Amino acid sequence: MTFKGRELLGYCTIFGLMALVGISAAFAQNNSLSQAERVDLNNKVAASLRKGVAFFQTINTQGGYVYFVTPDLSLKWGEVPLDDQTIEVQPPGTPAVGQSFLRAYRATGDKKALEFAKEAAYALIRGQNINGGWDHTINFQKLDNDKVSFDDNQTQSAVSFLMALDQELEDSLINAATQRALKMMMHTQLSNGGWPHKYPEQGNYHDYATFNDGGINDCIRVMMEAYQYYPNDEAIEKSLRKAARFMNISQLPPPQPGWAQQYNEFLQPAWARTFEPAAVCPSVTLNNINTLIDLYLVFGNATILEPIPDALRWLREIRMENGKWARFVELGTNKPLYYDRPRIRVDNIEDLHPERRTGYGYQSNLQSLLKKSTLRYEKALKVGNEELWKAENLLVSKEEISMRLNEITSKVKKIIKEQEKSGAWVTKNDKFKKTMPRGERWNGQYLTMDRISSAVFNENIATLSEYISLGKQLDKF
Repeated sequence: MTFKGRELLGYCTIFGLMALVGISAAFAQNNSLSQAERVDLNNKVAASLRKGVAFFQTINTQGGYVYFVTPDLSLKWGEVPLDDQTIEVQPPGTPAVGQSFLRAYRATGDKKALEFAKEAAYALIRGQNINGGWDHTINFQKLDNDKVSFDDNQTQSAVSFLMALDQELEDSLINAATQRALKMMMHTQLSNGGWPHKYPEQGNYHDYATFNDGGINDCIRVMMEAYQYYPNDEAIEKSLRKAARFMNISQLPPPQPGWAQQYNEFLQPAWARTFEPAAVCPSVTLNNINTLIDLYLVFGNATILEPIPDALRWLREIRMENGKWARFVELGTNKPLYYDRPRIRVDNIEDLHPERRTGYGYQSNLQSLLKKSTLRYEKALKVGNEELWKAENLLVSKEEISMRLNEITSKVKKIIKEQEKSGAWVTKNDKFKKTMPRGERWNGQYLTMDRISSAVFNENIATLSEYISLGKQLDKF
């Protein structure tokens, strides 16, 4: 069986391992509320949502959003300091904030939240370039950028948001921009089924099929969402099946059956930046295992899962003595690779420049993710795609809903307590890396100040909205 249309709504937005997180019954019992207490908290949550949404809209930049602003709005940041003409596309920027507004609207019915989501969409549409996509940022004084970036969920998050909003509004501008963006997604897909780091072609590694930072994974997620929303579009299905094939053919052969961060036109692992060698990558491999399972949920074809067992075995074999996994594993030897600029290989992570050593994740503890991915794969084999989808996305009983509500009750109360009267959530004494002048490497300095964070806003709105939505489900029993 395949899942199409509305059956999968919610799947690609949750898009995780919800069923494998586990809910503690003992924890839930310790936080259970009486009916009167739950009604009172529900009212406070709804008020907090409305107040938080209303405040956050006031800090927009021409309808869009950045990562951080100071409470007096005098300073703004994305990955670097920004001016009053620039917004962020990359999460947690404009598309992610727009999704939060939309989430709040769906939970509360607050029409203002929907209007704010529309404002965010219009800001993105103003910045949608000639090729139908987006770069890292939008500068409203320089709207001639033709770059489409698939790095760090940039273009993908914008397309996801526009598609979701297109389901709620009959708005010709939003619909036209959405369809244009989907055509761009299919046009930029490489002949082998992957997606490049950036488009149009630049004659360097940006042209390669790129898994780094979830690039291709996020593109596949977008096309799965499109497959839900527009189930009769054969071109979307064709693109998604083409991507599923790419996941299979890009897996490296035994004895290193993982995936690389990027592949050249000959489907060979390739260099990207001067510290990103051609190598097998454990974190990419884990991401791809879960993307394969996601594709199996959509299409129900068990052959999609065939690359997974070898990949899981290889991941278990290459764990380092310190219990972590290297970001880059040398082709042919399974030795960890560490590169400083420019393409200078060093023997140990301690030999890297501090900027590279602390800011790039050359080693990671993947044990928990590996365990969850293994369990998810085993469950897919045992119960099939329909039952796995239900287990990961549906709370079907009163007991399950109550347990989930109780699980997040403490977090909800904390969010409300930390909200200021204005509706803002302010991160006090936020510590972050000092931005260096162009051409200078980070020297180890940090800055500390109070900041309002889009990421914190998005997380809080998601939690509060979930509480409201689960309460509505519970009231139906």
